[in-house]
Amino acid sequence: MTILRPKYISFDCYGTLINFAMAPTAREIFADRIAAADMDQFTRDFAAYRLDEVLGDWKPYDQVVCNAIRRTCRRWGIEYRDNEGMRFYEAVPTWGPWPDVPGALAKLAKEYPLVALTNAMDEQIPHNIEKLGAPFHRVYTAQQVQSYKPHMKGFEYMLDMLGCGPEDILHVSSSLRYDLMTAHDMGIKNKVFVARGHEPSTPYYNYHEISDLSGLPALVGL
Repeated sequence: MTILRPKYISFDCYGTLINFAMAPTAREIFADRIAAADMDQFTRDFAAYRLDEVLGDWKPYDQVVCNAIRRTCRRWGIEYRDNEGMRFYEAVPTWGPWPDVPGALAKLAKEYPLVALTNAMDEQIPHNIEKLGAPFHRVYTAQQVQSYKPHMKGFEYMLDMLGCGPEDILHVSSSLRYDLMTAHDMGIKNKVFVARGHEPSTPYYNYHEISDLSGLPALVGL
């Protein structure tokens, strides 16, 4: 097995490290308006609108999520009530890690500087990072960058701030569309796809695939 030796290991946070519970929250909020049999499609549409919202000019994440759920409700012909989007936004800092994450990060942090590149607001992410239980060398947010992934600007910012090149980074994500496609285009050759079931594997992008984060230490010789 090839052993990777990066200077830094960078991570997507929400979905990869944090159990990003947008779909369960939507199921709870909209149970009175969306039939159980339709809820999977409703949450997929909500996810698609969230992606669409971050592709334009930067705006605060509360606007992203509120616009996305409002557009989803309009598409489904259901009522959007009492600024329900803020329930999602306010829930984000309360969400914690996947079970496989704390142990793997603790092992990695002993040998490698850990970096988060996240589509978060500055007020949100400290609460999530704290729940991971491992020290992070740097945390870079969309608010700092004034741009969301999958735009390249966040990756450019991270490399500039770390003073390193694409060859020095191992980037880890459970999302091809938000992270690994852009990392590929940025020339980051060392990539890991955590196959959490959000998106299908796309081997063209030339990454190492693991089923959960417990497989990552072995890839970097730990």
